[in-house]
Amino acid sequence: MKIKELEEYAQVRTKARAYLCYSIGRNISHNIRNGNIDTVLSKLNDLKQSISKTEVIYALDSQGKQITDNISDNNNLRELGKGEDRSDRAYYYRTLDEHRCSLTDPYPSLISNKMVVTSSFPIYDESDNLLCIICVDVTLENILRMVHPSSIDSISGRVSKIAYTAFTLALSAVSLLLFVKGITSFLHFGLDFSVIKINKIFEATILLTLSLAIFDLVKAIFEEEVLGKEKKDGTGDTHQTMVRFLGSIIIALSIEALMLVFKFALTDPVKLQYAVYLITGVSLLLISLSLYMKFSRAENKNTKQK
Repeated sequence: MKIKELEEYAQVRTKARAYLCYSIGRNISHNIRNGNIDTVLSKLNDLKQSISKTEVIYALDSQGKQITDNISDNNNLRELGKGEDRSDRAYYYRTLDEHRCSLTDPYPSLISNKMVVTSSFPIYDESDNLLCIICVDVTLENILRMVHPSSIDSISGRVSKIAYTAFTLALSAVSLLLFVKGITSFLHFGLDFSVIKINKIFEATILLTLSLAIFDLVKAIFEEEVLGKEKKDGTGDTHQTMVRFLGSIIIALSIEALMLVFKFALTDPVKLQYAVYLITGVSLLLISLSLYMKFSRAENKNTKQK
């Protein structure tokens, strides 16, 4: 289980709840008459066929006690659980509070040890008394596959991961070549520092700075897109690859601007204005990146609140 899967689930949770609640409601009615739940319980097998990727389906009574055996394709989970008290589970008391179909946060299953989510669907009689709760457990991996086809565990997600891996390897090679070129551009002078030219030092610094910027980009892409690591604190859900890359470019340009100031101050003071232009451009980039991160964080915060 990866942090990115939890982030994806947080983004599609509303869609996942709508999908599961609709699927359950299409097979089972919210309300029944005469308090007879046998008809409802007889449809659980049909519900399993309708939502084929479920891990377990079972029913609870109004007190939270399981009144059916588990319905599952997994032999280790099938025909178990009847009589167990589940009144302390979040999906039970949350359904009582919300009085409607609900969906839990991901949690580890005690039996399968996988991360699962539970959709709980309450059944009421004509007097609005709770008769039972239909519970559908789905693994986090499967719920993402059902409602989020671009998930990192889907086919397209695996292809993207392979592509990002190839790009990171290629960019790593470019970064290494720039590093080697930057080192050799002044090392061939040996230990005779008196013959080292200032232009060669500037050239080496530019190459090494570009190498560092590309390496930082490679690190960001590999961690976010391949390993699926959690985003750094303080950036919200802002796309890390672009932010890290732009940050590296700003740092690189800042170093170039500083070098130009010293270079033109020593060789051609008339051209100092070009260094000022570059510093102004770097400042605009920094302001733009700050505004982007601010508005992206605010937008993501509003989306989560909804």
